[in-house]
Amino acid sequence: MALAFLAKQSFETPCTITVEQSSEHFHAHVELADTIAIEPGDKVRVHGAPIQIPFGTRQVFERRATVTRASPLMRALTKAAAYFDLAELYEVSFNAGRIK
Repeated sequence: MALAFLAKQSFETPCTITVEQSSEHFHAHVELADTIAIEPGDKVRVHGAPIQIPFGTRQVFERRATVTRASPLMRALTKAAAYFDLAELYEVSFNAGRIK
């Protein structure tokens, strides 16, 4: 069926969130359970209250996340857009001489 090409799939899964806020590191990483691979165009929404931690700490949280798989069309469009975004970097050049 032609509409299957546009269909999205969603499912919930447990996830682990690692948050660190210090002078050396400032990051938040989400790991999905069961080594679920995220592909171009997929969306992940983590459920729960916003996370705030004190400066100088690292904490791990267990939450649930909803993964929405991109349709084949959206996946192809995302890959094409990423290619052209990357190609913009090729246009940057560096001149060893001084700018006058």
